[in-house]
Amino acid sequence: SGLQNRWLGVRVPPPVHLEIDMSKLVNFVKESYQELVSKVSWPKYSELQSSSILVLVASLIFALFIGVIDYGFDNLLNWFYTEF
Repeated sequence: SGLQNRWLGVRVPPPVHLEIDMSKLVNFVKESYQELVSKVSWPKYSELQSSSILVLVASLIFALFIGVIDYGFDNLLNWFYTEF
């Protein structure tokens, strides 16, 4: 039922005892490793290269797009502040 703090008038729950079953933890790690080794399909080096190049090109295009927008807003605001 918990302890009562009479001065503050609040209930404090009893402490929670955590018991860790190490065999469950070891079993989880072993199963995770087995899944990574046998069930996961890892990409080939050529697939990895083409995906990396695609991400690099898309990032550069996105960066250029944001740069152009930033440059336009910078010029627009500079013009606005000099006019008004």
